[in-house]
Amino acid sequence: MLNVFRHLFVQEKRKTIGLALGSGGAKGLAHIGVIKVLERNSIPIDFIAGASVGAMIGGAYAHDLDIVKIENIIRKQTFKEFLKNFLDPSLRSGLVKGNAISEYLEAQLGRVNIENSMIPFKAVATNIETGNEVIIDHGDLIEAIRASISVPVIFKPVISSRGTLVDGGVSNPVPVNVVREMGADIVIAVNLNNESFITTQNRSLGSFSMASSLIELLSYNLAKEKSKDADIIIKPDIPKANWTKFSGGVDLIHKGEEAALSMLPEIKRLLAE
Repeated sequence: MLNVFRHLFVQEKRKTIGLALGSGGAKGLAHIGVIKVLERNSIPIDFIAGASVGAMIGGAYAHDLDIVKIENIIRKQTFKEFLKNFLDPSLRSGLVKGNAISEYLEAQLGRVNIENSMIPFKAVATNIETGNEVIIDHGDLIEAIRASISVPVIFKPVISSRGTLVDGGVSNPVPVNVVREMGADIVIAVNLNNESFITTQNRSLGSFSMASSLIELLSYNLAKEKSKDADIIIKPDIPKANWTKFSGGVDLIHKGEEAALSMLPEIKRLLAE
C-alpha cells in the first residue's frame, strides 16, 4: 500500500509533457517514429496539439494510444489504396473534395469527440477569411482533422461555425503555444520544415521552381518562429517527401525514430531536473 501511495505521489509531482506535431505533408509520417521512441523509453505524453498531418497522426494516437496500429496501417497501404482513400477529385475550391479521407479516417477511428480522447488533444486550422489560427478542442475528431489538413488549392476548405477553415500549417505549422497553454511543463516540438531556401538555391529559376522555393522559404521561417519556444525541438532529416509516400512510407517513420533518439538524452535530462 505504501508503494502505491509513493507511486501516486511521484506521478503527481513529475513534470507534464506536451507534444507539438508539425505540418509537412507525407513527412508527417516521421511523427509515428517520434512517438514510438518516446513510448519505448517510457517518456509520458500528457498533451498533444497538431497542425495538418500532425493533427492527423496526433489525433489518431490521442484517440486510442496505439501507435503500432497506426504504423501498420501505413505499412500495409498500397498506392492503389492511397488513391482510393485520399483522392476524390473536385472541380471547385480545391482539387480534392476531402470526403474520401473523412470516410477513411472514420473507418479507422470511428466517430468520437475530441474531448473523449485518451490524451487531451487540440487540432489547429486556419480561418482563411481572417488569417488567424483556429484551435479545435471539442466536437467531432474527424471533422477537426479534416479541417486541419485542408491544404489550400489541394483540398476544399471546411465550412463550419468557426469560419472557412484550411490547413493549420498556414498559420501555425508547429503549435508549441497551443500545447503550452494546455498545461505542459515541457514541450517537445517536431518541426518537419527544415529545408531552408539555401538548400534549394541551385534549382532552375523557372516560374514553378521559383514559386516552390518561395513557399518553402515561408514555411521554413514560419515553422522556425513557431517552434523556437519549445524546450525540445526534434528535426527529422527529410529534405523531400512526395504525397505518395503516405503509401508505405516506412523510411519516413525511421527518420522520425532517428531524430527522436538523438534528442532522447536531453529529454531525459529535463525530466530529471
